[in-house]
Amino acid sequence: MKPQQLKIQTSADQSFSVRKDMSPYINNRWHYHTEIELVCFHKGTGTQFVGDHIKRFMPGDIVLVGRDLPHYWRFDPSGTDESTAPYATVVHFYENFLGEQFLHLPETKVIRSLLEKAKRGLSVRGKEAAKVAVQIEKIYSSEGLSKIIALLDCLMMIAAIPQLNLLSSIGFKADFREAENDRMNNIYNFALNNFKNKIQLEEIAAVADLVPNSFCRYFKTRTGKTFSKFMTDIRIGYACKLILENRLDVKQICFESGFNNFTCFHKSFKAITGKTPKLYQESHLLS
Repeated sequence: MKPQQLKIQTSADQSFSVRKDMSPYINNRWHYHTEIELVCFHKGTGTQFVGDHIKRFMPGDIVLVGRDLPHYWRFDPSGTDESTAPYATVVHFYENFLGEQFLHLPETKVIRSLLEKAKRGLSVRGKEAAKVAVQIEKIYSSEGLSKIIALLDCLMMIAAIPQLNLLSSIGFKADFREAENDRMNNIYNFALNNFKNKIQLEEIAAVADLVPNSFCRYFKTRTGKTFSKFMTDIRIGYACKLILENRLDVKQICFESGFNNFTCFHKSFKAITGKTPKLYQESHLLS
């Protein structure tokens, strides 16, 4: 797959960038950059793609993405209510922003190990994410040397979390060939806009400008999964969102998420989340 390379805006008087991203749709496409990205979602929900990993994201989630790892935050439509308009705090920094030798010091071994793991993408949720979010806010509000210290403290805090959630699979390899510039974006956008309906193989193959057999090989080679599995991941992610909103019963959620068979939905939900829809809802109500 060919992600778009983005250039991160930097300032001459700062060694790394941090911003409040009030326009999350600007980079609403499959992209990568040489900077490491630390993002904290404050408002808004959507579908998160990191390498070959697909998952729903929600307010409070924090993700650390290593250099050159393709990613894509697809926000759900937010309507016109400004109080729920999506926004995030985003930090970008180079591995060597403190000098070529910094990460080779014995004292920085923990941070070096964290950034190595970040090459697959890391996510933090729940109570641990809430603590990290406070530290990210400190990065944003600090000035001068205090800003650098706040970033290092934040990375140390993430590294100290007992079990970090690795996202992309260990064997994922991005394809940066220019010829594939928009094809995967077209596939992703079509799938996300039409997942509630049955998508015929001929239909999605035409979006990719391929014949069906070639499309199947193309998609599996570049994502590590079949298109059918990809669609199941998206549909279960959307079902999780509906369950947490607690406005529909489980059978309604099944059909609203694009499934036409409740048994298949129930089996797929448990296989992906590790819980039945009912237990998934109860566990989040208790947390």
